[in-house]
Amino acid sequence: MMIESTGQKALKVLLYIILVFTAFLMLIPFVWMLSASLKLDKDVFSFPIQWIPRPAQWGNYVEIWTKIPLVTYILNTVKLTLIVTFLQLLTSSFAAYAFSKLEFKGKKALFLGYIATIAMPWQVYMVPQFIMMREMGLNNTHLAIIILQAFSAFGVFMMKQFYEGVPTELCEASRIDGMTEYGIWARIMVPLSKPALATLTIFTFVNTWNDFLGPYLYLTRDNLKTIQLGIRSFIGQYSSEYGLIMAASVVALVPVLAVFLALQKYFVEGVAASGLKG
Repeated sequence: MMIESTGQKALKVLLYIILVFTAFLMLIPFVWMLSASLKLDKDVFSFPIQWIPRPAQWGNYVEIWTKIPLVTYILNTVKLTLIVTFLQLLTSSFAAYAFSKLEFKGKKALFLGYIATIAMPWQVYMVPQFIMMREMGLNNTHLAIIILQAFSAFGVFMMKQFYEGVPTELCEASRIDGMTEYGIWARIMVPLSKPALATLTIFTFVNTWNDFLGPYLYLTRDNLKTIQLGIRSFIGQYSSEYGLIMAASVVALVPVLAVFLALQKYFVEGVAASGLKG
């Protein structure tokens, strides 16, 4: 059993101090947002910052539900997020299985071409996408958002990296036993890939829930808008109601935090197994 030297212990303590300090700095904006959500607009940007509002304006959390149709916005966001997340998990894991465990002509070229789209910013092709959706009559529908986000090159890449670590002999033995490729994917690959699926769930859920530009382009009817567009409703022509904006932002943060906490035990394992190390 190796005994750590004094220098190694000091280095480890220093690293922990740096990590704790960095985490503290990253938490400051969230603490400020929570504090601002309990203040009047005139007190939000007061200096020095009053971290604990006195008195706390708990009425902000009541007013946000009555000033805009926040329930409708949340339900729309939940609907889009759950459907998109499910479809991305399905399509990404299915495509990744084909790219990692099946042999077919042009596999490498197809995979490289698909993955190369990750390097292309969405802003480059959002106008052609918008025109295509409009010509299909899908403008001002949730279906446009669902179709455009149901497939993910990043998800396919991450799942393929994980599937590469599953022994190919396991698939070959299953084929000898008469199992179809669909059966191998559903009964063997998917159960083994829970950490990677949990990681992809977190990424997809957060990105879809926080998406602003996509819904902003395609959804103009008030009954179709998402919570991110709803938060923008607190910005008027001449002023912004910052206390209400921060209260709505805290409400919007809760589902994302809940999903991360529920799946965080798989997160590190999934990232490590998929080869997505920083």
